[in-house]
Amino acid sequence: MEEYIGGLWHRLVSRQADTDWTDAEVALAPLIPRLGPYYRALGGCPGVGLEAAAPRSLDTRRNFVQRLAGSHKRFAVAWQDAHSLRLPPVIACFPTPALNRQLYFWLVGLAAQLPNLRHWFVDNQEATRALLARCPGLAASYRDLVAATLALRPPLEGLEGAERDREAAIRQALRDPGAVAQLPLASRDPLPVPLWLYPRPLQVLPALAAAEDLEAGRNDGGDQGEEGGPRKQAARVADDPGRDGLLVFQLPSLFTLGEQVSLDRSQDEDEDAPSSCTDDVDIITLSRQRRAGRGKLRFDLDLPGADNDDLPLGEGIRLPEWDYRSNRLVADYCLLQPLLADRAEPAAVPEALVGAARALRRQFATLQPQRRWLNRQPWGEEIDIDAWIRAAADPGAATGRGDCYRARRTDQRDLACLLLADLSLSTDCQLGPEGKVIDVIRDALLLFAEAMAGCGDPFALYGFSSLRNKQVRYHLLKNFAEPYGAAARGRILAIRPGYYTRLGAAIRQSTRILAAQPAEHRLLLMVSDGKPNDLDRYEGRYGIEDTRAAVLEARRQGLTPFCITIDEHGSDYLPYVFGDQGYALVRDIARLPGLLPRLYLQLSGHRA
Repeated sequence: MEEYIGGLWHRLVSRQADTDWTDAEVALAPLIPRLGPYYRALGGCPGVGLEAAAPRSLDTRRNFVQRLAGSHKRFAVAWQDAHSLRLPPVIACFPTPALNRQLYFWLVGLAAQLPNLRHWFVDNQEATRALLARCPGLAASYRDLVAATLALRPPLEGLEGAERDREAAIRQALRDPGAVAQLPLASRDPLPVPLWLYPRPLQVLPALAAAEDLEAGRNDGGDQGEEGGPRKQAARVADDPGRDGLLVFQLPSLFTLGEQVSLDRSQDEDEDAPSSCTDDVDIITLSRQRRAGRGKLRFDLDLPGADNDDLPLGEGIRLPEWDYRSNRLVADYCLLQPLLADRAEPAAVPEALVGAARALRRQFATLQPQRRWLNRQPWGEEIDIDAWIRAAADPGAATGRGDCYRARRTDQRDLACLLLADLSLSTDCQLGPEGKVIDVIRDALLLFAEAMAGCGDPFALYGFSSLRNKQVRYHLLKNFAEPYGAAARGRILAIRPGYYTRLGAAIRQSTRILAAQPAEHRLLLMVSDGKPNDLDRYEGRYGIEDTRAAVLEARRQGLTPFCITIDEHGSDYLPYVFGDQGYALVRDIARLPGLLPRLYLQLSGHRA
């Protein structure tokens, strides 16, 4: 009964303290496909992604009900760094959805105008004035947002002294950007200004940093959650060995068998339950304690043993990697290891794919080089009787044989294709009745290979995954020199999920292989299910910039890179990496096996 009454009281007080318009709230996730191009169109950095911002603590003045409810301590405000622009996951501060939606677009435009924030009060005014001067069409929207924002601000009549002066300065800066040069000081933080960007959260740099962490260059702010949640700040602390010592206690204070304590353990502990506790934490502190080696041991066991792994081909290939922060190509940074599934048994086409494979072979057989006769040639295998008779019957014809021969010619399709498949850990997720993502990719590779075998175009198949920069696994499924048959089919059927997605290194090695082909047109197809990522710094903007640099290198060598993705968020970063016409988004992954050959027909100049 006490819990029930307490729950009613909590809901009542929370409802009274809530200042959001929940009926008019607008979420960030559905708007990202529109906000990303808008940000870049206004001059924002192309490699910066859009993500949800975690709430931060602000010491604002609260009324009695808010203090009673314990609310209005943390606010989700917009900020950006070199990696991403962080926006509130949900905006519900205005009474209409249209205004809340306009606020997202205003913040994105302001962020494009203000890449670096040094002085919160001054820089936001300057950026606002510059954005309105550059885009006069935003003036009406800005006036509406300012009017709605001022209605939410605390009235000046209820403030005194320095707080009143500060609030008056903020109001004047919103109405007339650039009119106030200095923000008066006052106790506590001012109520957040939803139209302005905020500085990035303070990062804690420990005095004692592990050497491998510095070398790996981990991302600031941590990784984004699997469901796209806001990132958390992380801080390293060194354990103080001076605090370790003997625990002094009185022996009679220990429980005896006669002093049993009843505990309710009717429900098993949920290992995932602690993850929900991080929602209310601003900074997650990680210990430097190394005595518990479980995490290190698990990392060492990530790679399979030599007896259970594919056959390494050589000692590995050194490849460069693009570091956008220093704007240079770091030579020999990645080690790519070609692998061959030598234990894969030769196999026939699976029964479930026989019908589709047969139909594709017949369809693609029409693309095979055709032999045809050319008439009225100066030389050839046969005499062109019609041309000879016309030449003989025409009194004005020149003497001699003339063009009176028929020659047989073969129409050649001067095209080579390399298909690179992403075999990362994410392909191990379940799709439902269709199986796993890796099963669909396996079927797509098989049907693509059957179709290519039907048309006779030279092609190669490779898969890849990675485990940091020293273990980029590059699986040979079929090279250009090997004819497609049961052996290659068996290697395709043997593929399994690997590790992570260091796409730049895989593209560079594929570029080397494809560039060596004598074909005039060379197509580099990639099938991926997510962003470039790895355990080290290859995450977020770093991986995207390296992948883009690898794509540009491929284009400079005359190749045509094209990416087929099943990532529903692919439109956020693929236009920057591959260009507007360099990628295709497959929303229904079950259709991938049938779409891949048709896509090849379109890219090679034919229509399905």
